[in-house]
Amino acid sequence: MKKKIAILGSTGSIGKTLIEIIKKDKKNFNVILLTAHKNYKEILKQAKILKVKNLIITDKKSYLNLSKNKLGKIKIFNNYESFNNIFNEKIDYVMSSISGINGLTPTIKIIKFTKKIAIANKEAIICGWHLIKKDLKKFKTSFIPVDSEHFSIFYSLQGNKISNVNKIYLTASGGPLINTPKNKFKDIKISEAINHPNWKMGKKISVDSATMMNKVFEIIEAKKIFNIKYESLDILVHPSSYVHAIIKFNDGMVKIIAHDTNMKIPIFNSLYENQNKKIKTDKLNLNKLNLLNLKKVDLNKFPSIKIIKKLKNKESSLETVIVLANDILVNHFLLKKIYFTDIVRLLQKLISMKKFNNYRKSKLKNINSIILLNNQLQSTINKMIA
Repeated sequence: MKKKIAILGSTGSIGKTLIEIIKKDKKNFNVILLTAHKNYKEILKQAKILKVKNLIITDKKSYLNLSKNKLGKIKIFNNYESFNNIFNEKIDYVMSSISGINGLTPTIKIIKFTKKIAIANKEAIICGWHLIKKDLKKFKTSFIPVDSEHFSIFYSLQGNKISNVNKIYLTASGGPLINTPKNKFKDIKISEAINHPNWKMGKKISVDSATMMNKVFEIIEAKKIFNIKYESLDILVHPSSYVHAIIKFNDGMVKIIAHDTNMKIPIFNSLYENQNKKIKTDKLNLNKLNLLNLKKVDLNKFPSIKIIKKLKNKESSLETVIVLANDILVNHFLLKKIYFTDIVRLLQKLISMKKFNNYRKSKLKNINSIILLNNQLQSTINKMIA
């Protein structure tokens, strides 16, 4: 029987990679739904290749443009409330890969319609993990993290308990600016900030890699997903990105999880979990293994990492403030409204403000409260950079 699946964010890099995997094994999959924001031409092409009957395009103009095409049996919708019209039973697998805070609402809304959800959206996990976790339990839906680091941890902990872990190290390539002197950072251009040496990613996440805010987020994600204290998590710079996580257990054993710098590997494994399926990969890279070049992060060069010290193990919404504010600031940088160094500088200033620092004592109860906080941050940041 064909597995029924849905892809949220099918025109992004994660979605496209998943579709390439499915295209080679079409006989085993029935793609029920694809979603995108604006890229209606790409999603229509994907739908025709995979014979998908349901599409969601959230941008109104793009939705109207898509409506003008010859769609045949394809139904198109403009919002995620349409899930109720699309699914009449639980499907087998959902990939949630919509980038940014916009991915939170559809991620939570679709949980009840699937047996398994793979989440590649940092913002959804950081801002709404308590809401996601609640619905995962309520609707008996299993979860797999897709970030290479978190998938590596997930993979290595199979058959083991988190209580047996002494320390987890996430690796960081150092991004495109690892060899750039700190005194040059203010003048960094967008083209330089998004020119990642190892990974082909979207602009926003590439900038996060350049500031190393992506590692701050990954530490927060790991804390939430695996229910482990911040003191048991650390970051090691590893320029080649061959090792993705290192786990030291209480019994003295250490697991080093490595794979090619290719997101196809965690995506493939999330789709074919426990099926012993083969994927074509490069041979074991002895040069990289012999030259791991692991080292501590230079906090003077990447002050974003200092933010982790401000976080408490008790569940709070300060992490949500951080991810939402960073999202807005990176967008301002990409619009050339602020300097590269302003991203972390203004973020640190924001989280020290009383009205936002107070979120460390509370927990946002629902999606609407997260949206209101996002609007408040947007307004404050606009005033700061006016």
